[in-house]
Amino acid sequence: MDRRDFMKTGMAMGGAALATGGGTLAAARAAAQTADLSFPKDFLWGCATAAYQIEGAVKEDGRGLTNWDVFSHTPGKVANGDTGDIACDSYHRYKDDIALLSDLGVKAYRMSIAWSRIFPEGRGKVNQKGLDYYNRVIDALLAAGIQPNVTMFHWDLPQALPGGWQNRDTAKAFADYAGFMAGKLSDRVHRFMTVNELRCFTDLGHMVGIHAPGLKLPPAQVNQVRHHGVLAHGLGVQAIRAHAKAGTEVGIADNASIFVPVIETPEHIEATKKAMRDENAMFLTAVMEGRYIDSYLASAGADAPKVQAGDMAAIGSPLDFVALNIYTPTFVKADASDPRGYVPLPHLPQSPRMASPWLYVGPEAAYWGVRAASELWKPKAIYISENGTSADDTLNPAGTVDDGDRIMYLRNYLGQFRRAAAEGFPLKGYFLWSLMDNFEWADGYGKRFGVHYVDFATQKRTPKLSARWYKELIRRNALV
Repeated sequence: MDRRDFMKTGMAMGGAALATGGGTLAAARAAAQTADLSFPKDFLWGCATAAYQIEGAVKEDGRGLTNWDVFSHTPGKVANGDTGDIACDSYHRYKDDIALLSDLGVKAYRMSIAWSRIFPEGRGKVNQKGLDYYNRVIDALLAAGIQPNVTMFHWDLPQALPGGWQNRDTAKAFADYAGFMAGKLSDRVHRFMTVNELRCFTDLGHMVGIHAPGLKLPPAQVNQVRHHGVLAHGLGVQAIRAHAKAGTEVGIADNASIFVPVIETPEHIEATKKAMRDENAMFLTAVMEGRYIDSYLASAGADAPKVQAGDMAAIGSPLDFVALNIYTPTFVKADASDPRGYVPLPHLPQSPRMASPWLYVGPEAAYWGVRAASELWKPKAIYISENGTSADDTLNPAGTVDDGDRIMYLRNYLGQFRRAAAEGFPLKGYFLWSLMDNFEWADGYGKRFGVHYVDFATQKRTPKLSARWYKELIRRNALV
């Protein structure tokens, strides 16, 4: 009996119990209390962070300037004039942060490498002090029994690279850097993610202009930047495989747009999967299918990206896993009158959301993101590389944070992730965003995503109530 059959049997038994009357209400309650809320036995629990958001030490030990250093120091670009110059000072305090991970009981940590600590100019001469730093971090993680999961690029691009992501050569420079690091780390790191959130470092930085480098390019140039982003991923996969030890797993961490059927009926479910494929055509769909689908090319027309021979084969390089950053959904309904066959429903002023204006609450995104990716592309494994929420956390008189809103968010989303795992989809692990409050890009330090409160004046870390909740969930390997 597989998990799906088990669930059907359980529901049928519950329904029969309720139908018999008499003392069945008490029996139903007892059954509910003993219901299986567990995750698979080998499920990997972790936390996630990113280099520029936590490390600080931007001018130490040979680190080169990045696009985010320049952007955050440009007046008006980041809330309150905040920068990542110090952030959580994790460059100096990484042992303290590993102790936080150990206390939670996580078995994995998703971290990123600051490209400019390794190659200050983006390519060329290696900065040994930067490499030494990451060796120390990884060795300390392993000594604590925590598996490092390394993201090669989490938005902090070496400023010295001419033209940034507008230049095709940046994709090649990334591959050289990724291959080099895989060769240095894969004796201890067994899972690498190439790039984080294609849509953010391309569109938000080059079309919307709210992230580094703060550009608002015309459509053809935006599409070319997107192409360079997915090309960097693909060339990076090839370079990692060429230099890493045998058995190393390679994937991507992407914030694909997640769609949810407004009603779980066959026509709305099919519309949801079509939306997932179409709306991610320039990013995850291209990566998983090794081509730009016809609807995307038709809509782009003369603005379609210029593709060179071999590009799509590289972009579609087979992956060992897909990692998804899942926060918020878009609900979809089937509509035969629309040429797409579906219509995304807009978020409404009264739609529930968290502290960040973009973070609309929809736990169903957790299930449907995993299911749609699984059914569309059949990945070998799926990890949730980010999920979490901002909140307007403040210390109470006792000096702690009772973040019931974050626990509500996490409990509901994890319930939906558990549904996906219970139905047999290949969900293997979960990295909570984030271990601690940090530099939240254009929002500066005003939005707090951590399960540990950081006093940025003193750098004191304080576990929030959500940290205790997550610790208990990990201990039980079940919803709590």
